[in-house]
Amino acid sequence: MHAMQYEITLPADYDMGVIRERVATRHGFTDTFAGLGVKAYLIREKGVDGSPVNAYAPLYLWRTAEGMNTFLWGPPFQGLAADFGRPVVQHWAGVAYEEGAAAGGTARSAVRRRTPVEEGAELPELVARSVDEIQQLVAEGGVLFAASAVDPRTWELLTFSVWDHDSPKASGDRYQVLHLSQPERELLPRGRQW
Repeated sequence: MHAMQYEITLPADYDMGVIRERVATRHGFTDTFAGLGVKAYLIREKGVDGSPVNAYAPLYLWRTAEGMNTFLWGPPFQGLAADFGRPVVQHWAGVAYEEGAAAGGTARSAVRRRTPVEEGAELPELVARSVDEIQQLVAEGGVLFAASAVDPRTWELLTFSVWDHDSPKASGDRYQVLHLSQPERELLPRGRQW
């Protein structure tokens, strides 16, 4: 599994209805995209859930590197870059993925936490704790799924969860989920990724 996200920060007075319309009219392309486990179409609105900004920040869980590369080098990403400028794309190697009790529910909110991996941290212990945390998250009521991943370039741990309600019990940046494309979600490997 590969996790990927880009975040486009928008002006404070930006009409987020434009993003809502964009997602409503274009999500169909990723609903059937080969190699894609999940794409969560995420937004943050200034003043909502403590967000200091307006942002469009989709997060992807790729089942295959080929699918991710086809997306990045092909029309979908090029269209986004033409409309908003080419954003920095963050990428993390998968550590763990689990489905929650609400797996069949409707996605309403998501929480993303990025944690620096301290110099000298014992990596086997860190990723083992991350697997445990993912298992604890999916035991919470209302969780559709949760994942963790590490960026070994910047040594950052990503923890991501999707919820069927607007009051998630996880710490991190909160997002509204506008749509969830999940063409190969059932094929994402469960549990630890090594």
